[in-house]
Amino acid sequence: MKAVILAAGVGSRLGRPFPKCLSMLPTGERILGRQIRIFRQFGINEIFVVVGFKKNLIMEEFPDVYYRYNPIYYITNTSKSLCCALEFLDDDVIWCNGDVVFDEGVIREMAAHAGNAVAVDRKKCGEEEVKYRADQNGLILEISKKVAAPEGEAVGVNRIQKNDIPVFLQALARCKEQDYFEMGVEMLIKQGVDFSAVDISAYRCIEVDFEEDLKQALSMFAE
Repeated sequence: MKAVILAAGVGSRLGRPFPKCLSMLPTGERILGRQIRIFRQFGINEIFVVVGFKKNLIMEEFPDVYYRYNPIYYITNTSKSLCCALEFLDDDVIWCNGDVVFDEGVIREMAAHAGNAVAVDRKKCGEEEVKYRADQNGLILEISKKVAAPEGEAVGVNRIQKNDIPVFLQALARCKEQDYFEMGVEMLIKQGVDFSAVDISAYRCIEVDFEEDLKQALSMFAE
């Protein structure tokens, strides 16, 4: 199994002069450093970080992972950044956004799950959060920011099986430049490819988009 971390974006909503993934946590780790450590903790040692905005800062801070470059990061979103990494990989992959701070248990659950999966937190969501709806068997029906009557948040940690990567790449290629990768996931679901909702509500997990998110993350992971 391999890991992909999407860290190409400018992070304009947070407004820092450096990539969000380099934000420092109270533990002394940067967000990206924490992600890398946790992946390795579960034996996932081939880690590919997709970079763009101020890529040299990330690459100099973490020289011991693999890198893929999204050269048009400033006009594209996560659907295209994910393509940059998946097109080279031939294994099951767990991928996450580079601004998600999570407990070790989140990756434990995703690594243990057989099949395609979306990590979800069953909580009330705001307008900016990616939401989901599942059927009675726990299979994802919808995943986007516009889901009506959502069951909770899709937290930005996901898994794809090796055999489904080619068709997933085709779906991501059909996405518009500013689409999130969740659009590609929805396309696969409509083609009959299953993604299970893996409930990680018992663990701490937060995606840092705004200043308030960062403050909450610093509080949640203070110890």
